[in-house]
Amino acid sequence: MQNLAQKPTHSTDPVLLQTNVTTALLLWQQFIARFLVATSQNAQSAQQSDNSFNTALTKWGINLFLHPNAVMQANMELLQTQTKLWQHTTARLFGFRHLSPEIPAITDKRFKHPAWQEHQFTEVLLQSYLNLSTYWRTLAQTANGLSEEDAKKAEFFINSMIDALAPNNYSHTNPQVWQTILDTNGENLVKGMRNLLDDFQDGQLRVRMTDMKAFELGRDIATTPGKVVFKNELLELLQYTPTTAKVHQRPVLIVPPWINKYYILDLREKNSFVKWAVDQGNTVFMISWVNPDSQHRDLNFEDYMQAAIAAMDAVEAATGERDLNLIGYCLGGTLTAATLAHLKAKGDDRVKSATFFTTLLDFAEPGEIGVFLSEQQVGSLEQRMDKNGYLDGKDMGTAFNMLRANDLIWSFFVNLYLLGNDPMPFDLLYWNSDSTRMPAAMHSYYLRNMYLNNCLSQANCLTLSGTPIDLRTIDTPAYFVSTHDDHIAPWRSTYTGAKLFAGPVRFVLGQSGHIAGIVNPAAANKYGHWVNETLDDNADDWLFDATKVDLSWWHDWNRWVATFSSEEVDARIPGAGKLEVLGDAPGTYVRQKI
Repeated sequence: MQNLAQKPTHSTDPVLLQTNVTTALLLWQQFIARFLVATSQNAQSAQQSDNSFNTALTKWGINLFLHPNAVMQANMELLQTQTKLWQHTTARLFGFRHLSPEIPAITDKRFKHPAWQEHQFTEVLLQSYLNLSTYWRTLAQTANGLSEEDAKKAEFFINSMIDALAPNNYSHTNPQVWQTILDTNGENLVKGMRNLLDDFQDGQLRVRMTDMKAFELGRDIATTPGKVVFKNELLELLQYTPTTAKVHQRPVLIVPPWINKYYILDLREKNSFVKWAVDQGNTVFMISWVNPDSQHRDLNFEDYMQAAIAAMDAVEAATGERDLNLIGYCLGGTLTAATLAHLKAKGDDRVKSATFFTTLLDFAEPGEIGVFLSEQQVGSLEQRMDKNGYLDGKDMGTAFNMLRANDLIWSFFVNLYLLGNDPMPFDLLYWNSDSTRMPAAMHSYYLRNMYLNNCLSQANCLTLSGTPIDLRTIDTPAYFVSTHDDHIAPWRSTYTGAKLFAGPVRFVLGQSGHIAGIVNPAAANKYGHWVNETLDDNADDWLFDATKVDLSWWHDWNRWVATFSSEEVDARIPGAGKLEVLGDAPGTYVRQKI
């Protein structure tokens, strides 16, 4: 894998350097030409998009004029920090560094390369940027008088601009790029521009996070042996091959989100939750959702619920067991809870335990994604979805990436286009880039009824398949695992949702974020978790009284779910029951591309 930034330093060839710089400029001109064409073609749709961020910024700007004292205080703090920087710089310039005032140590990982500290110019540039960042973030938080929605939108937009203007994002202000240009005679610029042209497709720049050719489903990832034993319009049902002679009597059915593909829980053998759960003596079934296109435009949330119930029926046919244990991840967990409430209303008690991975049920505080979810923004999105009948999963992925732009956008931008490196192979980022579409009707229903109106948390606010549902009627024993640094499903909000159930609930809080905190293999125990046997009224009180365990939460869940699967039976081979084998795992739906 080519990595130009790590090539050894050698003498610079001026002729070769000039040739590569010229080539890079020509490639840059090609990119600008394509960009201008795309901008012209997209001008009309851009005019039709919502302007909620512009409105919020305008209100924020007016608000600053109404709070001159706060602006003056921020100005004074900026003046003080910049004065200290210039004093430090002057003392260093004249050899009196020991007399210079101390400036904050650089802890930002964007500037960890030694070149940032080796050059006095870049030190001044970097510290000035950090001082100005603090200044603008202070002003962004001057929101007295603004609505909560406008304040969050203004702050998000300003923080996004601060991140975009970081000096490491530009070749002429990044000393690591300067050094790489000299080391490679400008080859990194040529490679970077070619990467840029390759990634600019269909009028949009899709920044590659990983080498998409490094993995193949069923060969490197999604490798746990199994069979497809059931299929309908919305899903394929995978039954995994047992690895133990005896298995727990009650099978386990996993309901993953349909925003991404199921194999986040079956990446590679060493970090596969599926493989591990099978090895613990569980008969594991996995739903693999279809990747919708325009013909699925009218599929709704209740269609997904009925598909999940059909999967439960298929599990019974395959094993002869009506009772089962359910697992739902993220949006799959939201569907699982709605399904449980529906089954409860219908008198169906086949689910004996339910596990929820980072699942929102109460959407009153949805977290950072809320900046994209106003009535105006959802309406604009519905207009765009109506054209094709679906939402392109890459668009949703971009929105989530923007919430962590430094880690998920700009770091790759610098690596690919400035340093001219190839993307590194990484299974989790491959999965993250292997996105799916959302049916228009379903996604509109989900955004409006969950995020905008928070109906799921209210009794009888939602009616699914003709039946009003109420989460407060669910008495199925439940296990909620959330993660401390989750920016997609904030753990305090998932905690609030967990308290809606009427039955016994065990809440566990893992370390790290939405993905890494869940895909935390028991063999590695990279991240620990907090447990508290009491479900306090307040999430922070729960955490204050919780006990830290330096192991993966997988161990805790395995002990918990075993209490609902104590009896053992002979291992079940896929196809040995009433369902025939339709093909090998990972199936066909998971291979559908956008």
